[in-house]
Amino acid sequence: MSPVRVAIAGSSGSIGTQTLDVIRAERGAYELVGLGVGSSAATVIAQAREFRPQVVAVADPAARVEVAAALPGVEVVAEMADLVDAADVVVNAVVGFAGLRVTVRTLRAGRRLALANKESLIAAGPVVQPLRATPGAELVPVDSEHCAVHQCLRSSVNVDREVARIVLTASGGPFRGRTADQLTDIGIEAALAHPTWSMGPKITIDSSTLMNKGLEVIEAHELFGTPFDRIEVVVHPQSVVHSMVEFTDGCTMAQLSMPDMRLPIGYALAYPARIRTAFGRIDWATLTRLDFEAPDLATFRCLSLAYDAGRSGGTAPAWLSAANEVAVEAFLAGMLRWPQIADVCDATLQSHESGADDTVDDIVAADLRAREVARRFVRDFQETSHPMMGTTA
Repeated sequence: MSPVRVAIAGSSGSIGTQTLDVIRAERGAYELVGLGVGSSAATVIAQAREFRPQVVAVADPAARVEVAAALPGVEVVAEMADLVDAADVVVNAVVGFAGLRVTVRTLRAGRRLALANKESLIAAGPVVQPLRATPGAELVPVDSEHCAVHQCLRSSVNVDREVARIVLTASGGPFRGRTADQLTDIGIEAALAHPTWSMGPKITIDSSTLMNKGLEVIEAHELFGTPFDRIEVVVHPQSVVHSMVEFTDGCTMAQLSMPDMRLPIGYALAYPARIRTAFGRIDWATLTRLDFEAPDLATFRCLSLAYDAGRSGGTAPAWLSAANEVAVEAFLAGMLRWPQIADVCDATLQSHESGADDTVDDIVAADLRAREVARRFVRDFQETSHPMMGTTA
């Protein structure tokens, strides 16, 4: 059997590099045909020399010139979406809204999309959903939570009738158990110190605010068609139960493994089969407890904001996603305090201007307008406070 052809958009990040780990482990099962990065020239050059892809995408013009000079005989392009044509499976590991065009191009081409870029589905659900009906198109989630739900749902013969609720688990991030007052002057280093997962800075900050979980609630609605009042979040600090599905007969099914993103990546690459390499295997003799608790919605306000945006529908999720990207960027630059991430998101969502959501251009326009509004609120909060520039633990 011929190896499955894989392209990775966002190959220099956490998901991208762990996808390469899976390909190395599953020797002969996959052929890497495409790599894509923003500006990480040295990283993608090293990856290309190891895996010898047909095409490499580099968004930054200066980095693209460097990569082209270092890789004679390899097609070097500007657009991540140009990786799609040579692949059977496209791993979309681009961070943020920038991953939308890869998602759209992959599904439109009738390929399998291994989706780690939740923002493109959240912001552009009305555009992406019809493309899932394209002959040959498959969307397999790489998020550990949605991958867990995807696996649990394989036990149902009629998801629409048999699912009572989806329960997404959250680690609680680095600030679980702290009150809003204790987080007023929290610093960047503390927010980046995730207790169980190794992720990029944007997603790690999202985990600290629970915005990551809020966006996953919207993503679960888009992926599985489950109403928001039947999608719940529970804090589970061990990050061993990755999510659960409760069925109408009272049965709850869960997917368990130690925290290792290579498991959901391998699942998406091999689906409907499974890879041979065991990632995240549990030692049941040493796993002594599994704890669960309700999220603190007063302290972690972003989770409620995501439910509000999801229920509003239309371009509201796009506005929230864009506002969050702006706010997180400002926090990482020392321009906002940690609680002001939620403040900016809340103010931007309350300023939401309804608009068309039928095309990619509609969603791009909504995203741009939301960023403009969010940046205005960032400036307003800067003028009325003194942002924390340090690294308070």
